[in-house]
Amino acid sequence: MHFYNEVKEAKILGIDFRNSLKPPYRWSDWGNKNGKQRNKLTEGTIGSYFDFINTELIPHLKSLRKLPRATSRQKVISEIMSGVDRVRIDTEKNFLDICDKIDEITNDNVDDTHIFTLSQIYEGLLLKMGEKGNDGGQFFTPREVIRAMVKTINPKVGETVYDPCCGTGGFLVQSYVYMLEKAKNKADDLHTLKHDTFFGREKENLIYPITLANMILHGIEQPAIWHGNTLTGNETFGGLFSSTSSKYDVILTNPPFGGKEGKEAQTNFAYKTGATQILFLQHVIDSLKDKGRCGIVIDEGVLFRSNENAFVQTKRKLLEECNVYCIVSLPQGVFTVAGAGVKANIIFFEKGSKTNKIWYYDLSDIKVGKRTPFTIDRFDDFFLLLPKRTDSDRSWSVDRKTIEENEFDLKAVNPNRKVEEDTRTPEELIALIEEKQREINEALKILK
Repeated sequence: MHFYNEVKEAKILGIDFRNSLKPPYRWSDWGNKNGKQRNKLTEGTIGSYFDFINTELIPHLKSLRKLPRATSRQKVISEIMSGVDRVRIDTEKNFLDICDKIDEITNDNVDDTHIFTLSQIYEGLLLKMGEKGNDGGQFFTPREVIRAMVKTINPKVGETVYDPCCGTGGFLVQSYVYMLEKAKNKADDLHTLKHDTFFGREKENLIYPITLANMILHGIEQPAIWHGNTLTGNETFGGLFSSTSSKYDVILTNPPFGGKEGKEAQTNFAYKTGATQILFLQHVIDSLKDKGRCGIVIDEGVLFRSNENAFVQTKRKLLEECNVYCIVSLPQGVFTVAGAGVKANIIFFEKGSKTNKIWYYDLSDIKVGKRTPFTIDRFDDFFLLLPKRTDSDRSWSVDRKTIEENEFDLKAVNPNRKVEEDTRTPEELIALIEEKQREINEALKILK
């Protein structure tokens, strides 16, 4: 991974180089301690530096996308800054100290480890947002779940990867990291991965610039992220979304749990419902290329609900148009640290052939909490059994006929799980309670 060098890339591609920024709006002008603009303002009237940042620099960066013939890089800068109105640091001195620290990190002699650390810090901040149960949580999928999904789908260089509700970009970023490690022809593959591979959509105004920043920090230099409502098609900004196709090789996603959509969103889908996740599931199926592969996180209600036509019809569509080869039942607590306590499952499928049998893998009995985090080693046995869809204490298969007889109930119910029964009689339980009460009474006497 390396810092983006527009000059070097333009030379390789044989195109004219255009600066994204001109003086005095470049970092070297106002951020670097030797910058002419910085020194001019800090040596002048008190408050001049902050005034420049708030009234000139930020508005200029936000307006870059409106320039005639704006480059992709200018559009990205503009969109990252779209949610910024002013500096949030309390004093100029503190702000300048931060600039100096950043300038040290971004010197030419920086190595890959620093960039990796920056991206990890960024992800850590997003996780903290989720732990507090605020807006960040609904967009944060635990990284161990993402890594397992990416490994299962196994995206390859040359394939397009899409997330229709990408949040902070976790699936796209992890796919990039995974594909980068497997790239063979480094020069061509690197350009493909950084410019022509990853596509996403995000609705939330506050999350959209965070998505772009996250992808840039990880090395995706031209993130094709569409800003708007995927389900209605209402666009806020589509200048970075350069795809000429609505079909993708790979889809990795985690649609919002429990959302409700109005009539405007429902008109675009064959099976109409207010349930956000059902509409997204239809969108995902329709957005896959033939032989395209998908890994999608779905709340458990989608799997077992059969009391609404759209749920049944969408699941029938899924099984008819795609081969659902695996469903993983996740533990209850996996999404709690990200602000959601809903029981969830992962569905893996390939488009182009119908489902005849589904292989299930059960992780639902694992206890997950802040002191017992869910780690990717929990998938070790899953990856071992997946190639042959082998039965075990945690895995089993269900055929299409059984699913249809159960009105398309896809819920994972492990037939191999041993249920521990309490065989003690009522008399034995009463005796136990009385014994414990005697112990409590003795302890109270000692305390008195």
